[in-house]
Amino acid sequence: MSSNSIIVSNLTKKFSFSARNESSGWLKNLFSPEKKEIIAVNNISFSVKHGERIAFIGPNGAGKSTTIKMLTGILFPTSGNVNILGLDPTKNRKKLAYQIGTVFGQRSQLLPNLPLTDSLEFFGVMYDMSEKEIKTRITELIELFDLDSFITQPVRKLSLGQRMRAEVAASLIHKPKIILLDEPTIGLDVVAKKALRDLLLKINKEENTTIFLTSHDVGDIESLCERTIVINHGEVIKDLPTEDLSKTFIYEKYIDLVAKTSFENFPELPKGITYSSKDKNKITVIVDIKTISVQNSLKELLTLFEVEDIDVYNADLETVIRHIYEKDSQKL
Repeated sequence: MSSNSIIVSNLTKKFSFSARNESSGWLKNLFSPEKKEIIAVNNISFSVKHGERIAFIGPNGAGKSTTIKMLTGILFPTSGNVNILGLDPTKNRKKLAYQIGTVFGQRSQLLPNLPLTDSLEFFGVMYDMSEKEIKTRITELIELFDLDSFITQPVRKLSLGQRMRAEVAASLIHKPKIILLDEPTIGLDVVAKKALRDLLLKINKEENTTIFLTSHDVGDIESLCERTIVINHGEVIKDLPTEDLSKTFIYEKYIDLVAKTSFENFPELPKGITYSSKDKNKITVIVDIKTISVQNSLKELLTLFEVEDIDVYNADLETVIRHIYEKDSQKL
């Protein structure tokens, strides 16, 4: 048996559509419209091992949603192959549905006017589980996701944080081997986000569930995913451990300067160093390490400012990802 949950080989999806040609007459546009083609996903390949936690990220229009729709069998590829748990989604979509779970942060799958228990029972029946299996699994999920305090409430009365916990629980009723999550923490406050991330890590650890996540929330990526695949313009531009993202794309270092007494003025900085923020107690500068080294930056800064303390650190992951997109766009 393969060690991979997902195998994607040379996957391409093209969309054709009719386009109006302004230089042609209306009659020609009506009966012989010009055909145009866009490549949404362009010859991508990757694999995901059982139990891995993957972030699949990219800007809007990068090809993320199209790829996920092909993974689940909603869309058929123009060319290439997809293998999910040994199944071809284009031929075995119904069979595959019994092996995967999905959560979409902006679209609820729960029954809004009925207690959460009814939704869980409904999904259990939908997945052909026996009454005993459904009861046992609901008990497990109530304990695992701490649903007891609101399990009998109508879904529409749940807070957003409670509803998202319930959404994930419902997607796991049939013990899927893979869960695909699209912006699962969107709209949640900091506490609710952490709670949901902790639950997903617990599911991954205890049930070895493969997690395939798309998110614009850097916290989701850093907290949940051990590996990140970056897609842009339909192509995979990076596939590496999440912790290596910043190491690979560090173009900037940040330096905090804490004043010994107070900063009275803010002189012009040497080439390659710019102010990020400045006040009388603390200055933060950004160093372009392609222009000037950190060591030389510190020498220059210490001649300009009298400081009590210095802290040098990397850009956060969000900045790193922005650099990846910018570098990829420059190739076009």
